[in-house]
Amino acid sequence: MGERSNIISPTGFAALRAEYDALLGDERPKLVEVISWAAGNGDRSENGDYIYGRKRLREIDRRLSFLARRMKAARVVDPAEQPDKSRIWFGATAELADDDDARRTVTLVGDDEAEAGVGRIGWNSPLARALRGAAVGDVRVVQLPSGPKQWEVVAIEYR
Repeated sequence: MGERSNIISPTGFAALRAEYDALLGDERPKLVEVISWAAGNGDRSENGDYIYGRKRLREIDRRLSFLARRMKAARVVDPAEQPDKSRIWFGATAELADDDDARRTVTLVGDDEAEAGVGRIGWNSPLARALRGAAVGDVRVVQLPSGPKQWEVVAIEYR
């Protein structure tokens, strides 16, 4: 099963690359050193440094593999270069209003960059999928676990 294209901003891609480089170039070599030091200290079955080190090494290797796959599948898109800024596409910041005129501002970012608490929603999230291509004044319905919710697009901005 192939992973779908991982659309991401230049900033988000740089963050993935930085994490990968830090794990591979810094944390992993130090851990390998600790493990080989611990392995030389006799009985490995009761050696906490050795046991923890091996476990942490497996976690790091899994994370490195994940990051490598995400970067390989990445398609870097600069929001500033969106040709149609009158509609919501990748990188757009949109102000939305619900039926009660409660306002919410969201920015469509790559799934690896999403942080709902600060209004950064993943490109493949239900709300982002519903908003794609919407213009100011459009009303979009999003299926939530609690039922459908309507959002009207009040403003669109590319920062």
